[in-house]
Amino acid sequence: MNDAPDIVIVGSGVGGATVAAGLAATGARILILEAGDHIADDPVNRDQRAIFQRGRFRPKETWYEAGGKGFNPGNYYNVGGNSKFYGAVLSRYRREDFETIHHQEGISPAWPFPYEVLEPWYGRAERLYNVRGTLGEDPTEPHHSLPYVYPPVPDEPAIAEVRARLKRRGLHPSSLPLGIDLDKWLAKARTPWDAHPNSQDGKMDAETAALAVALRHRNVRLETNARVVRLETGQSGRIEEVVYLKDGQPLSVAPGIVILSAGAVQSSALLLRSANDRYKRGLANSSDQVGRNFMNHNASAVIGISPTFRNDSVYQKTFAFNDFYLSDGQGGPPLGNVQLLGRVSGKILKGSLPRVPEWLLNLVTAHAIDFYAMSEDIPNPESRVTVDGDRVILQWQRTNWAAHQALVAKLKDILKSIGFPIVLARAFDKRTPSHQCGTVRIGNGPATAPLDGFCRAYDHENLFVVDASFLPTSAAVNPALTIASQALRVADHIASKDLMQTGLNTAADPPTPGIQ
Repeated sequence: MNDAPDIVIVGSGVGGATVAAGLAATGARILILEAGDHIADDPVNRDQRAIFQRGRFRPKETWYEAGGKGFNPGNYYNVGGNSKFYGAVLSRYRREDFETIHHQEGISPAWPFPYEVLEPWYGRAERLYNVRGTLGEDPTEPHHSLPYVYPPVPDEPAIAEVRARLKRRGLHPSSLPLGIDLDKWLAKARTPWDAHPNSQDGKMDAETAALAVALRHRNVRLETNARVVRLETGQSGRIEEVVYLKDGQPLSVAPGIVILSAGAVQSSALLLRSANDRYKRGLANSSDQVGRNFMNHNASAVIGISPTFRNDSVYQKTFAFNDFYLSDGQGGPPLGNVQLLGRVSGKILKGSLPRVPEWLLNLVTAHAIDFYAMSEDIPNPESRVTVDGDRVILQWQRTNWAAHQALVAKLKDILKSIGFPIVLARAFDKRTPSHQCGTVRIGNGPATAPLDGFCRAYDHENLFVVDASFLPTSAAVNPALTIASQALRVADHIASKDLMQTGLNTAADPPTPGIQ
């Protein structure tokens, strides 16, 4: 790997790690540049007071609102990206999510291709991430050409009781598709995995699933603590140089292909900061859409409390229901998805309620069940990321909020009707990265979108953007599997087309089972 790499991937989150896994067997010399480092295997990883009360893993950085007010974002910089802390929910977008959807407050536009185009790649991604699930429980679940290899994570007794109550209410609770080795996770410590960091503990994240596959190949190398600061273009418009800082020292590489996978905010910020005399508005931005259409799911924690219910579960997060996903249940516009949160303890809750004694919060949570209500954020060009030098400026304008409030109201009524007389709800704000996406979207032409349907920049023939920023819509389910599926599709496109012919070593390693 002393020679210049053929492909540089910026970021090792779900997009970057998965596209690396898909390209590894081509034999191309691949360099992955990651701004952070590995999460160490340390007892603090399961210390809920350290994580939720003292912000042990929160980044030491500030983003800014359009008016200049700063805030600490909940984005993570480490090998595996935000997936190191995710809830391991690996849901498919619904078939309808690829089509035009009319919401209460606007329209979610159609993708450049239908669900059927991505469907085979969903199956490959599910195998790469060892997804556990089952089919036939959720009426909104789209067609699967491949079944799940592993059965779903089992409900704990208290959770099975709530699932049964919801079924009697006429709803359709269905097992969440999860990337988790439950026995391995619980062997380390008996905590939920949702929002807890993973260090080879059993969670199938970008590092432990996709990156592990990529790094089995000798032609793939990971460089940590390497923050990319600029992309330089040549006369032809190709990206000719990737400039990064390693331990404070500026370095650069000149790959044949650049795949940007730094996340919805940082990928768009890097393209904007890379403006030059020819591309004055930033790279890949002839459409003036880079940074625009930022989306962040409308999301709320909804907690049902009953003095007669005893919740002794450890992980809790095993089912969801989508009865209000495609409509409000009465023929009206969609509302969204409801799924269980990871078990909320008194230690966790005190992070949001610091003045309440922990013993009292423990008493409350012992009789509570915790849900996560999620609604689509509709793309809006005025909801955007901009930069001012090194500053990231986030101007997020919520959309479809009334529909989310209606979903929360329905969930409250349902919980009361099944035996939880007290229901509390709290919305998540911009400090919580509730599936940030958009900003460098795919589309049908350079006038309206930075990227084509294979995530290739219209303005730069050797630049791809493969992370949550390519998503043209947020849908109302967790986006990780859709990002991973498109990453495998893009990798196949790059490998099978004439894109790597110049100077690439095509002496491929053997294909990796489960991807090819």
